[in-house]
Amino acid sequence: MTEKVYARNVEALKSGTVIDHIPAGQGLRILRLFQLAEYRERVTVGLNLPSGHMGSKDLIKVENVVLSEEQANELALFAPRGTVSVIEDFAVVRKQKLAIPDTVEGIFACPNSNCVSHVEPVQSHFSVRVTEHDTKMKCKYCEKVFSKDIVVDVR
Repeated sequence: MTEKVYARNVEALKSGTVIDHIPAGQGLRILRLFQLAEYRERVTVGLNLPSGHMGSKDLIKVENVVLSEEQANELALFAPRGTVSVIEDFAVVRKQKLAIPDTVEGIFACPNSNCVSHVEPVQSHFSVRVTEHDTKMKCKYCEKVFSKDIVVDVR
């Protein structure tokens, strides 16, 4: 009989938000795009952590920050099977499965350099459509459609 050894890969969080089940390789992108380090709170990032059903995953813990439901769902563009847990006094008080939003506002810049959103004081706005192999985003202003990976890289 073999003895199982359990060890925590990441320190427990007293209060804040845990974003789990992020596909490996997307954690730093989410950290950067959603400016999670800008809250000036302790952020713990785990990359390529072992996962029973994903093989490997990334994980982000942000202390003393609670994401809104809208912010959490915007994360679904990069982690469609992700979960966002709100932690209080080391216990999960709310766990949210993510859902890809119909629209995303104010996060990404339009890749079209001729789009009016680059010269007018407007907030970016994309409608989101999931296809079999990609997630497409349509700019409200220039009406061009882009892969989400192209939109992400221009922020």
